[in-house]
Amino acid sequence: MNKQRFSTSNYKKIALAGYFSLLVFMPLWLIVLSPSESLSTTTSLVMFTLPLLFPLKGLLQGNPFTYAWSNFIVLIYFLHSLTTLWVLPADRVWAMLELIFASAMFFGATYYAKFRGQELGLSIRKKKESK
Repeated sequence: MNKQRFSTSNYKKIALAGYFSLLVFMPLWLIVLSPSESLSTTTSLVMFTLPLLFPLKGLLQGNPFTYAWSNFIVLIYFLHSLTTLWVLPADRVWAMLELIFASAMFFGATYYAKFRGQELGLSIRKKKESK
């Protein structure tokens, strides 16, 4: 039996803190703090805010499957932050914040999905057939 470092609810809080930080921060950064010269406001909102809205209902309901698949969405923000760190020195502070928020969401969602799924008896593994 593995010993958890944090309670399942703490992992959920970490995931939600990262999630809502990204949800507020991304439009703020890309429209107010450092608007893109090449992307319109609408394009920025669609590309960097809309994907975060897809898992909102399931995250608020505490659905472990939503927490698991929302990690695919958070990879967009990892990629964006790491690319920005590399190519735009002027936006490094903003990119670091995005990376921190995305990492918090990824970490919290991964462990919440694992431990909450175990608590609920959910599994993605197929059970072996008995002979």
